[in-house]
Amino acid sequence: MVLLKEDISVWDFLKKSDKPIFLYGMGNGASKILNIFKTYEIKCSGIFASDNFVRGHFFEGFEVLKYSKVAEDFKDFIIVMAFAVKTLDMIDMVYNLSKKHTLVSPDIPVAGEGVFNLDFYNKNLEEINKVYNLLFDDVSKKVFINILNFKISGKISYLLDCQTSREEVFENILKLSNIESFIDAGAYNGDTILEFLKFSGGEYKNIIAIEPDYKNFKKLSKTIKQHGISKITSFNLGVWNKKCSIGFSHNSGRNSFLSDSLISKIEVDTIDNICNNSNIISFIKYDIEGYEKEGIQGSLNIIKKFKPKLEIAGYHRNEDIFSLPILINSIDKEYKIYLRHHPYIPAWETNFYAIRD
Repeated sequence: MVLLKEDISVWDFLKKSDKPIFLYGMGNGASKILNIFKTYEIKCSGIFASDNFVRGHFFEGFEVLKYSKVAEDFKDFIIVMAFAVKTLDMIDMVYNLSKKHTLVSPDIPVAGEGVFNLDFYNKNLEEINKVYNLLFDDVSKKVFINILNFKISGKISYLLDCQTSREEVFENILKLSNIESFIDAGAYNGDTILEFLKFSGGEYKNIIAIEPDYKNFKKLSKTIKQHGISKITSFNLGVWNKKCSIGFSHNSGRNSFLSDSLISKIEVDTIDNICNNSNIISFIKYDIEGYEKEGIQGSLNIIKKFKPKLEIAGYHRNEDIFSLPILINSIDKEYKIYLRHHPYIPAWETNFYAIRD
């Protein structure tokens, strides 16, 4: 059974605090946090950025201040992280900042609505406990508990305490052979393909790359050409649980996403259809901005037939941390399910890895 260490959500903590609260950073994340502040009636005292980024501009009605100015004027204040960091030097910077001030990094879903608070946790406790018992190794169980505590509290110490490298996954879990047939669903600019080539030693059977955003697809095509990647087929498509057209938001980055809105229309299809004439598929990566469930549903034939290794992003929606492993287990109970968190603040790059002997 999963036992939380945290008994108050980051939002209730902020609401009850009498200290000034400052957002660190701007952009979509900051706007989402400010909207949640309104719901919880949390007062924002201001917004700041790193000193070298401040140019006298405003964001959401706040003048963007220099960190040094805030630190000079307010000796004791709370920092709310409003942007993501993944490089080790940036993570170290945030960690060092957390030693000087109270710092939280609220978990905001990339897709979907609501927040991961205690009410959400308790409502889904049965599924959460089920996933804990499904996880194959002790490292996965520790990561699971830490991620849940982080999602509730926003305390970055939980992330720093459980992060592991991508190398560890490839060496100890995925263990690529020289005859892999790799499907990259959400190929972005080809970065994960280059990673696949690195850990497969450049020896593989074939690669199928799928990316819906047309600007990202151009970057992907450029990467393929620049690196002379052979035995690869790329599709400018979205991955879904059926063949149709669907709304799409083009952000020209990792956060381009499928949408119910009419921003624009793109073609989507199932992996089963896209790979209909393929031979054995041995490895599928799903990183499709909150629609991993639909992507898996559209791969049922391949999963059941070939039992490929699976890498699944588990952080886009609040429910992903428990709904996705339960889905995999319902398809094939023989899959060994692992969970790893790779260096990132907030809890992005928290992935499930499923291996079938």
